Amino acid sequence: MFGPDSVRRRWSVDEVTVTHPDVIKRAIGAAAIGNITEWYDFGVYSYMALTIGDVIMPLEGSAATLMTYALMAVAFLFRPLGGIILGPLSDRIGRNKVLAMTMIMMASATVAIGLIPDYAHAGVWACVLLFLCRVLQGFSTGGEYGNAMTFIAEYAPDKKRGFLGSLLEVGTFTGYLLGAGMSALVMALCTTDQLHSWGWRLPFFLALPLGFIGVYLRSKLGDTPAFEALEALEAESEQREKDNKVSLKDTFKMWPAMLVCGGLVIAWNVTNYMLTAYMPSFLSTVTDHKGGQGISDNMNNVSQIIVMAVCLAIIPLIGLASDRIGRKTIVRIGSVMLIVLAFPSLMLITRNTEGSVIAGLIIMGLSLICFSATMPSTLPSLFPTAVRAGALSIAFNIFISAFCGTTALYTGALVDATGNLMWPAYILIIAGVIGLVSVHFLPESNGRPLWGSAPSVEHDHEAQGVVKDLHAEADQLKAAGVREDAPYEEADEVLTKS
Repeated sequence: MFGPDSVRRRWSVDEVTVTHPDVIKRAIGAAAIGNITEWYDFGVYSYMALTIGDVIMPLEGSAATLMTYALMAVAFLFRPLGGIILGPLSDRIGRNKVLAMTMIMMASATVAIGLIPDYAHAGVWACVLLFLCRVLQGFSTGGEYGNAMTFIAEYAPDKKRGFLGSLLEVGTFTGYLLGAGMSALVMALCTTDQLHSWGWRLPFFLALPLGFIGVYLRSKLGDTPAFEALEALEAESEQREKDNKVSLKDTFKMWPAMLVCGGLVIAWNVTNYMLTAYMPSFLSTVTDHKGGQGISDNMNNVSQIIVMAVCLAIIPLIGLASDRIGRKTIVRIGSVMLIVLAFPSLMLITRNTEGSVIAGLIIMGLSLICFSATMPSTLPSLFPTAVRAGALSIAFNIFISAFCGTTALYTGALVDATGNLMWPAYILIIAGVIGLVSVHFLPESNGRPLWGSAPSVEHDHEAQGVVKDLHAEADQLKAAGVREDAPYEEADEVLTKS
C-alpha cells in the first residue's frame, strides 16, 4: 500500500547521501525557529484569550471567551488551503523557499494582532481585523508545519531521524513556553486597566524579531539533499521533467497513507490542543463549579509552564529512544496512556489544588509527548520524496482542521452545556483509540531510508556499513519469498519479526 521501498534494491556507496553534523545543526535550527514563532503566538493567544475577549469582542463573560476560541478555530479552517497551495509548491520550488514565505506571513500576522484597536474604538471592525489576522496565520501555518517536518526528515541521517525530528517539537514547546511566560509576566506586572489598555499587546510584538531570526537562518541553508537529488534527476532532460511533474491528483493517490497520517494527527493534536488550548480556561471553569474555590489565575499559568518545561526536557529522550526501539512502540504506549489515564488525569485536575493540577497535567503531557517526539520523523516517511511535502501538508492540515483545532471550542461547549467536567477525558479516550488503530497500519520507519530517497548518513565512513545492512535486508526479503512488487506491509512484517 505505502512505505519506503529502499530496502528492495541494492545501493552503491556513492549513492549514499552524507550530510555532516554542522549542516544538520543549522537545518534543525532553521526549521525549529518557525515552530517557535508559530507556537509562541498560540501560547500568547491562549493565555490572553480572556483579555482579548474583554477588549475586542462585543459580548461579555463566557460568550466572549467562546467567541475568542471560535476565532482561534477560524485559523484552522484556512490551514487546509495553506496545505493544498503551499505544500505542493514546496515539492516544486523547494522546501526552504516556502518555509521562508510562511515565516514572514506568520510573524507579520502575529504582530498585526497586537496593533488591532479595541472594540470601544473600532466597533465590529476590531473583530473583523482579528479574523483576518487569524486567517493569514492559518494559511501560513498550513504551509509551515508539514514542510518543516519534511525539511528536518530529509536532512536527518536515517539512524538519527527520530532524535533530530523530536527537536522540531522542542521548538514547539519552547515557543509555547515563551508565549505563556511572556503572557504570565505581563499579567503579573500590569494592573487590570493596564492589561486591557495596552499590556495585552506587548507579547504579540515579540514575534517580529523571532521572524527576522527565522528568515535569516533559513536564508543561510540550501535545500534538503533529498529535494536537490530529485531536482537534479528531473533536470536531466526536458522530457524527464515533464514525465516527473506531479499533479494534485497524483498527490491524492496517496490516500491510504494520508488516512493513516490523519488518524495519527487526530490522536496527537486532540491531546495537544486539549492540554495547551483548553486546559487554561478549563481550570477557571472548574473553579467556578467549586464556588470560586481553587487555584489562582497566576498559579494556573505557572502550572502550565511547569508542565511544558517537563515535557520539553523529556521530548528529546523519547526521540532518542525511538531510534532504538522504533516509532510504533512509543506511539502505542502513548495511545494506551490516553485510554487508561484520561480519567485519572481529569480527576486530579478537577480536585483543583496546586499539586493535583500539576500532577494531572503532567500525566496528560506525558501521553502527548509520545506522539510529539515521534511524529516529525514518522509522518514524512509515509510519502515518497516527489509528493512528500504536498501530501503531508494536505493530510496534516485537513485532519487537524476538521478534528483538532476546534478541540477547545467543542470541549468547552460540551462542558458548559452539560455541566459534566469529565468531557475532556471522554474525548482523550476516543483520540487514544484512533491512535491505536492507526498505528496498526503504520510501517516501521526506524533506521530506514525515506521512501524515494537515498540512504542518509552523517559521516563518510558510515556509508559502506549502511549499504551492507540494506543489502542484507534485501537478501532477507528475497529468502523469505517477498516479491519486489509486494505491498510494503509484507516486507515490514518480515523485517520486524527478525
